[in-house]
Amino acid sequence: MAGRRMNVLVYAGTGATIESVRHCTYSLRRLLTPNYAVITVNGTVIVKEPWTASCALLVFPGGADLGYCRNLNGEGNRRIKQYVRQGGSYLGFCAGGYYGSRRCEFEVGDKKMEVIGDRELSFYPGICRGSAFAGFVYSSEAGARAARLRADTGRELEDFCSYYNGGGAFVDASRFQDDGVEVLASYVEELDVDSGKDKAAVVLCQVGEGYALLTGPHPEFAPENLKRNAHSPSYENVVDSISADNRRRVDFLKVCLQKLGLQVNQEEAEIPSLSHLHLSAQRPSDVAELLSEWGEIIVKRGDEEYIHGENDSFYLENPARWSFSKLTEALSSAVISALPHKSNPEPLKEDEDILDYDKAVKRLVSHESDLPSGKDTPCFNHRLYFANLDQYYNTLKDPDRHFGKYLLYGEVVTSTNTLLEKNPSLLSHLPSGFTASATTQIAGRGRGSNSWVSPPGALIFSTVIRHSLLLSQSAPVVFVQYLAALAIVVGIRTYDSGYEDLPVRLKWPNDVYALDPGAEAEHVADQSAGYVKIGGILVNSSYSGGDYTLVVGIGMNVANLAPTTSLDALAAKEQLAPFQIEKLLARILTCFEAIYNKFCRNGWDRSIEDEYYNNWLHTDQIVVLETEGGARARIKGITRDWGMLLAEELGWQDRSTGKVWQLQSDSNSFDFFKGLVKRKV
Repeated sequence: MAGRRMNVLVYAGTGATIESVRHCTYSLRRLLTPNYAVITVNGTVIVKEPWTASCALLVFPGGADLGYCRNLNGEGNRRIKQYVRQGGSYLGFCAGGYYGSRRCEFEVGDKKMEVIGDRELSFYPGICRGSAFAGFVYSSEAGARAARLRADTGRELEDFCSYYNGGGAFVDASRFQDDGVEVLASYVEELDVDSGKDKAAVVLCQVGEGYALLTGPHPEFAPENLKRNAHSPSYENVVDSISADNRRRVDFLKVCLQKLGLQVNQEEAEIPSLSHLHLSAQRPSDVAELLSEWGEIIVKRGDEEYIHGENDSFYLENPARWSFSKLTEALSSAVISALPHKSNPEPLKEDEDILDYDKAVKRLVSHESDLPSGKDTPCFNHRLYFANLDQYYNTLKDPDRHFGKYLLYGEVVTSTNTLLEKNPSLLSHLPSGFTASATTQIAGRGRGSNSWVSPPGALIFSTVIRHSLLLSQSAPVVFVQYLAALAIVVGIRTYDSGYEDLPVRLKWPNDVYALDPGAEAEHVADQSAGYVKIGGILVNSSYSGGDYTLVVGIGMNVANLAPTTSLDALAAKEQLAPFQIEKLLARILTCFEAIYNKFCRNGWDRSIEDEYYNNWLHTDQIVVLETEGGARARIKGITRDWGMLLAEELGWQDRSTGKVWQLQSDSNSFDFFKGLVKRKV
């Protein structure tokens, strides 16, 4: 059983503009979260990685399509065309529309601007010609306008205004009706280029078993993200016109996504604002002790205290002197603009969702006399967490109790990994086992450049581990990602009585899969059938002063069914109680520390190895090694020295040839459902 396509990939490589990518991801996340993960990718991912099996939609935003050509002509475009022809979906906004046409004719006759040429994708079998309206200037709003569109989607959608800046028209689109082309919207106003009788602004093209939807304007640009005062007075009229038609614009974009086969939210999902961060420990006095150790990185300005990390700035607040007026004063622009080491960081404003969240000052509350109350953190019960942490440690009878001792929790954060790993000056002052957790992430991180919104219902946390270079001789640091994956599975199965048989497994090197409760595949021969991803692990490492500092980030679907399934769904099938986030976090952390300490003492010994193999999905799985010319191989395990995947070559009738490859986890990507091991670059 193939995995459900749950990724919406937005191209953010050469040619795409930052603003277009931001507008695109903002609108798509509001319409598609939590059913899909909207992720940005670069050209290397498209050319080299096995993205097609899990991709529900590939999106090319605005920019300059010559950059797309330079990056993807040849192998990249071959893979995109194959993906669409085999049932995939492509969405091209503006430059992405030019790029998806057979031929691009842009600003013909203008020696400085002219771009003319055939395009490899050729989803639209004709010409995309622009600019549809004169006046376009690169990196400017000089040619921007509110283009009035007339929708023809088979539904009762009125005319509406859409942001436009340099896009094209699809010439003589109605001529290609027999080739599977449908005009979804036309320009109402007269154009400055010859587009034939249709004045087609948005077209849907059937391509093999898949579809490509191409636009000239930008229906994904939301008016709340257009800066009214940043340009000429006439630009404010553009924003006003788009704002007046916003509901019709959103409805049109929904129809476009539905025609591409996506499940769309009836109402736009809100991207939440950042919340306070709460620093706590089971013994509140430990928080005061930790803060004293931060003395050299805390900057004082009068009565206010700040930590200026390399990526984030933190304003330190104590509940004893916590008041709204004080907080407002502390975060006023006058104070913030004076902070050193940052370029005018500002707290996020409610009407500026598309801002760079890294520049927002994070408000950190230190609980030095008591644990956070339910009013402080309504989505997370600190007393329940620390009580379970203590109970599990007592059960393990392990004298080491570092993992989870300190907890930094935020209801809404950028990314727990980013808050720790991207601020080395703060990270260097965090003890081993320090854990950051959140209910919602708005810029969660995955392998490579992947990022997404993590919805409520997931367990999200990152833990700091200090691993000495000397220790790495017998306990190589590369194994930590395997230990984390094993700790998740063990933690789930030992969460409480009755949970030990939940069908949760490991996928090499750093994912957690579960048997979909809706699948009917428990007894089939193929052990991969019916399994879907429910969790992942990201380990970032740095080296300084004789130690590796690791930030181990973990995300698990606990209560959120979308986009795959959840632990609660597994529990419900067995008539077990839903998981408590606080208790599960405590259980995984205690298991992680116990397994890690055993690894530090004995290395990757037989007992850990056997437990790992008993819980993974790959025993004797047959794969294709693309880096070895498509050779067939059988997975035999991982090496005990450096944790590399062992693949034994198969010859005639799948008999072993005796040749064995060793594959590094950081250099290879495993397309589990297709049995492909590909080299990562």
